[in-house]
Amino acid sequence: MDNTERRQRLGKAIAEARLETDLSQRDLAIAAGTNQSYLWEIETGRVSVGLDRLCGIANALGHARP
Repeated sequence: MDNTERRQRLGKAIAEARLETDLSQRDLAIAAGTNQSYLWEIETGRVSVGLDRLCGIANALGHARP
């Protein structure tokens, strides 16, 4: 599996988790400390996402573990 496929899988997982929590892209982006267009790029696998941003998204989705 190459990095493009990994980014797409991660983005899809984030989008699915967002929909399960009934959040819009805008709401998740605000809660994660980013903007909607960048979140869209993450969800579509167009950009790599750093660990800090990924942790912010996980926190916003309620998936953070202590």
